[in-house]
Amino acid sequence: MSKVKNPLRKRIPRELKGDFGKYLVIFIFMVGMIGIVSGFLVANQSISNAYDESFQKYNMEDGNFELASKADSKLIDTLEKEDVKIYDNFYVEEETKEVDSTLRIFANRTDIDRACVMEGRLAENKDEIAIDRMYAENNNIKVGDMLTVGNKKLNVVGLIALSDYKALFSNTTDMMFDAVKFGVATVTDQCFDSFGDTHLHYNYSWQYDNPPKDDNKAKDMGDDFLEVLAKNAIVKNYIPEYTNQAIIFVGDDMTGDNAMITVFLYIVIVIIAFVFAITSSNSILKESTIIGTLRASGYSKGELVRHYMTAPLIVMLVAAIIGNILGYTFFKDYMAQMYYGSYSLPTFETCWNAEAFVKTTIVPLLIMFFINLFVLSRKLSISPLKFIRRDLSRRKKKKAIRLNTKIGIMSRFRFRIIFQNIPNYITIFIGILFANFILLFGLMFGPLLDNYQNEITSNLICENQYILKAPQKTDTKGAEKYCVTSLDTTAEGHKIEGVTVYGVKNDSKYVDINIKSSDKDEPSVFVSNAYAEKHGLNKGDVITLKEEYGNKKYKFTVQGVYYYPSTLAVFMKQSDFNETFDQDSDYFNGYFSDQKIKDIDDDYIATVITQDDLTKTSRQLKVSMGSNMTIFLVFGIAMFILIIYLLSKIIIEKNSQSISMTKILGYRNGEINRLYVTATTIVVVLSILLTIPIADWTIGSLCVYIFSDYSGWLPYYVPWYTYIEMFVLGVVSYAVVAFMQMCRVKRIPMTDALKNNE
Repeated sequence: MSKVKNPLRKRIPRELKGDFGKYLVIFIFMVGMIGIVSGFLVANQSISNAYDESFQKYNMEDGNFELASKADSKLIDTLEKEDVKIYDNFYVEEETKEVDSTLRIFANRTDIDRACVMEGRLAENKDEIAIDRMYAENNNIKVGDMLTVGNKKLNVVGLIALSDYKALFSNTTDMMFDAVKFGVATVTDQCFDSFGDTHLHYNYSWQYDNPPKDDNKAKDMGDDFLEVLAKNAIVKNYIPEYTNQAIIFVGDDMTGDNAMITVFLYIVIVIIAFVFAITSSNSILKESTIIGTLRASGYSKGELVRHYMTAPLIVMLVAAIIGNILGYTFFKDYMAQMYYGSYSLPTFETCWNAEAFVKTTIVPLLIMFFINLFVLSRKLSISPLKFIRRDLSRRKKKKAIRLNTKIGIMSRFRFRIIFQNIPNYITIFIGILFANFILLFGLMFGPLLDNYQNEITSNLICENQYILKAPQKTDTKGAEKYCVTSLDTTAEGHKIEGVTVYGVKNDSKYVDINIKSSDKDEPSVFVSNAYAEKHGLNKGDVITLKEEYGNKKYKFTVQGVYYYPSTLAVFMKQSDFNETFDQDSDYFNGYFSDQKIKDIDDDYIATVITQDDLTKTSRQLKVSMGSNMTIFLVFGIAMFILIIYLLSKIIIEKNSQSISMTKILGYRNGEINRLYVTATTIVVVLSILLTIPIADWTIGSLCVYIFSDYSGWLPYYVPWYTYIEMFVLGVVSYAVVAFMQMCRVKRIPMTDALKNNE
């Protein structure tokens, strides 16, 4: 005898068709969400694999150092006794004419840190150059263009990615890389030699004979090697691979992105799962007498739970499958371009990502399954008799909250509607909170960077800070001598990063502070507001800094805070500086000047710090992230509309019988809208107003935590008009939903009042 099929299965297609609008909206939203996340995870993993393989494929260094002069064979032999192999990796830095930028130029590499050719080829002739692909794109330079570098006109023959410059950091202590006004390039040996040694940097790379297994071992080996190096040479720069931001920044960023986008997906899935569960609960309420009859006829609770779970799981499964297909095709390339639009990465091959499939298909289905199972099991656990009586409460009904009779009847009616739909409105509140969180992130990014850039440009010490290799005289009008060096932080709970220490005249016309002599052993100093804000420094605190390439430590007493937002800096009297760092009383190694200094030979100038150098963080973040902020805006608005639409639709459907009765009693559609739609409007507007400060506080806390892990300091800032923009976007989005619900109220017939009448 053949097994009789469960007749409830026939209801599933009718249920999907009957609620086609609701399921279609959720389906499209989930396809887009899963497609984006799947594409991101696939691109992230594929690029991560290419990143990991690049260490071996391009023979990546274990670190590099710069010396004050060229190392002789004796020094190289001494260093290589430490079980390392030393490679020449000299470079020159030259200004470009066609674009406002600086190029760091290497001779073609064959042994260490080899290049990946993305387009064209490497330079083969004296008048050719291959430049970084990211730098070329940002400056609209193509293969075949001519580029004037220094005093040489070179033909761009290739676009490359250097394995040790995946992120274009000109200095590893910078807060952010700069792929707009800084680039790297390679030329032939003959062309490289023709640049001379005016801007030549004696840079060397090393590789261990026995590479370290982890960063802890790499640190120990790096410290030991630095100790030997410092004893035998004058070290100007020392960067082990595990601290080299130009190499590791990309890997750290991709790891963090992977975790962030996964959590983002799961939060959305949980919200959608609860929406589905509330929708199913509403269906159970409408069909309670039918459910009671089925239970009394022998259907088990499990059969009914499975029935009401089937439609949401089908929609979720199909959305996940289609989303993954889109993820591996369209979205994968789009997400990969996000990385290639920021970093100088080698080419990659798309690889199957089982983890992405689990995260975007299996886990969402499980979340959907268990949340719906929990809600429906509780809802369907009451007795068949209660279902038939339409009494679905689990507890004894309490008396309705007494409302003051002085409140108008319409207002009391709205309060009753709100009280009856508390679970739905709580879900609306959570959905709006999440949507506002996304919206704020998209809206605040541009103003934050603009404010940071304005603060820096408005509070420059001077137009040009010259750092000299040796003291030199100048007749430039307004040029003022100062001293400068770099030390490292030692504060626990913060990453080690560089601090610029200035020695300035007490009557300086560029740095307007009056530093008093201290009775204590520690010299009195002012700290920049960036340093004070990041490390929580106040007047009277004692800070300890150490040599960059040594173990000597220095203590300073904070006398006050000087407003200088661009840099972690310490300002002290020039006399105290020279005494602290064992220099002659008349020593100086820099000039503050608003005019360009033209009477000092370039051979004696180590660095010139300009406004462009100080604003590279905001400039690069705008290039890397600016266009992607639109995604957050669109997604935040879509999330807002989706949640409000689905839950307000449920509220109208749940009260359809009451609405029908009010129509019989003579209420017009406009009056009914003022009851039911206005109630939801009150909740939505209050939710928007309450969630904006919560979202602001949450993102502010996250930004402080995230920015504390970067070198430098980027203060959190949201202008007042951004909050207004959020409110207006929320209200306008809700207005669209409210109009739809008004149309729904209009379509409810009077005959509904006669249905399911007890």
